[in-house]
Amino acid sequence: MDSAEFEDWSKRIAEWSAQYRDSLRDRPVRPNVKPGETFKEIPVSPPEDGAAFSSIFAEFERLIPDAMTHWQHPRFFAYFPANAALPSVLAEQIVSTIAAQCMLWQTSPAATELETRMIDWLRQAMGLPEGWRGVIQDSASSATLSAVLTMRERVLDFKGIHTGLSGHKAPRIYASAQAHSSVDKAIWVAGIGQDNLVKIPTRDDFGMDPDALRAAIAEDRRKGLQPAGVILCVGGTGIGACDPVEAILQIAAEENLYTHVDAAWAGSAMICPEQRSHWKGVESADSIVFNPHKWLGAQFDCSVQFLKDPTDQLKTLTLRPDYLETPGFDDVVNYSEWTIPLGRRFRALKLWFLIRYYGLEGLRQRIRNHIEWAKEAEQLIRETEGLEVVTPCSFSLFSFACSEGDAATAALLERINKDGRTYLTQTQHQGRFVIRFQVGQFDCTREDVLAGVAAIRALHEG
Repeated sequence: MDSAEFEDWSKRIAEWSAQYRDSLRDRPVRPNVKPGETFKEIPVSPPEDGAAFSSIFAEFERLIPDAMTHWQHPRFFAYFPANAALPSVLAEQIVSTIAAQCMLWQTSPAATELETRMIDWLRQAMGLPEGWRGVIQDSASSATLSAVLTMRERVLDFKGIHTGLSGHKAPRIYASAQAHSSVDKAIWVAGIGQDNLVKIPTRDDFGMDPDALRAAIAEDRRKGLQPAGVILCVGGTGIGACDPVEAILQIAAEENLYTHVDAAWAGSAMICPEQRSHWKGVESADSIVFNPHKWLGAQFDCSVQFLKDPTDQLKTLTLRPDYLETPGFDDVVNYSEWTIPLGRRFRALKLWFLIRYYGLEGLRQRIRNHIEWAKEAEQLIRETEGLEVVTPCSFSLFSFACSEGDAATAALLERINKDGRTYLTQTQHQGRFVIRFQVGQFDCTREDVLAGVAAIRALHEG
C-alpha cells in the first residue's frame, strides 16, 4: 500500500467510523449470534496471493460489525464501560501511525515526558498530594501484579528476585472478600499461591472489616507466617463496595505492610471533589490504580498506577542490560523499568487529547450525570412490582432481582440481552443471582438510561 492509497482509505474508514458511531442506537447492543458463526465464514487456510483493500474492507463490513457487542453503545449498562471518547480515538489513530515503541526515554522522548505530565495532571485532578508519581499501565491487572510483586520483594528484603521463594516464608496478602479476581491472579502469577491470599470478611456495608483484618494479621504472626501487604477496594466490580480506606491504611501502617488501592472503575469519580469521601485517607497508601479507559473516556488500554514513592517498585522490576542503557542520560525516566512488559505503547497522547478537549469540568459533569441517572433508574426499578433493588447505588452501580427468585431473575436477564435494547450482566451477592445496572457509557443520555429501564420493565411484565 502506497501513501496515496493509505490516505484514501484513511478517509473512507473515518467516514465509516463516524457513521458507525451515529448508527449505534439503531443496533442491538449485543448481537444475536451463536458461537462459531463468524469462525465458519473465515477461510480455513491463509491466502497465497494478496487482495485489493476494497475486497478486504467489504469482507470486514459483511462479517464483523453485526457480530460484535457494541461497547460504545449508549445503552451499554453491563460490566463497566470501556469508553472511547472520540478525541481519544483520534489520538490512537495518530499513535498507530507514528507506531513508536515507548520503552525508554531515548526511544520516545516526547511520549515519556508527556506521560510524566499527564500523570501529574491526573494527580492534581484527583486531589492526591504533591510528590506522588506514577506510570501508565495497560490494565489494572498489570498494576495490581506490579504492586503484589513489590509486596513480595519488600517483605523478603528484595531477595526473591534472586533466589525465588524457596527457603523463604510465603508472603501473606490480605484483601476484601469483594476484591476483584485480578487480585487472585496476581497472587498466582507472583508465585505466592492462593492459600496465602487472605480474604477478610466484610461489614454490613460490604467494606472490609478492620477488626477482622487486625485479627487475621495477628493470627498469622502468631503462627510464624509473614504478612506482606494489603489490597483495598474502592468501587468493587460486583456491587461497587468500598473498603474503609482510612481505617485499613492505619492498621497497615502499624503493621508495616505495603498497601495497594484498587479503584479501577470508581477512581475516575475522584475528579469530583464530593466523591472523595469514598477514599478518605488514601494519601497514606503506597500504590493506587484507576482506569481512565473505564469511566473517564480514554480508549482502552490506559490504566494509571500512582505511587507515593516508586523506589520499591523500581527495585522490584528494574532490569537494565547494556543494550537498554542511555549513555549520557543517567537521570532520565524509562517507564519500562516501572512495569512488567518491556514494550510500551504511547498511551499518554489520548489522555492529553481527552483532557484538553473536554477539560476537567466537562469530564466531571459526565460522571455526575451518570451518578444522578443511575439513582433515578434505581428508584424506577424499586417502584416496579415484582422487582427489588438488592444493593443500592454505589457511585453509578446498583443491582436488582426478581422477587420470585434466582430462576426468574436469570430468565429475565436472558430476555433483556436477547431483546437487544440494552445489555446487562449478573453477579452473585450473598448467595443470590442478581442483575447489575451500571451507568457509565461516555455518550449515554438520561433518555438512554430511561429507555433501558423501560425495556427491563416491559420484558419483566411480559
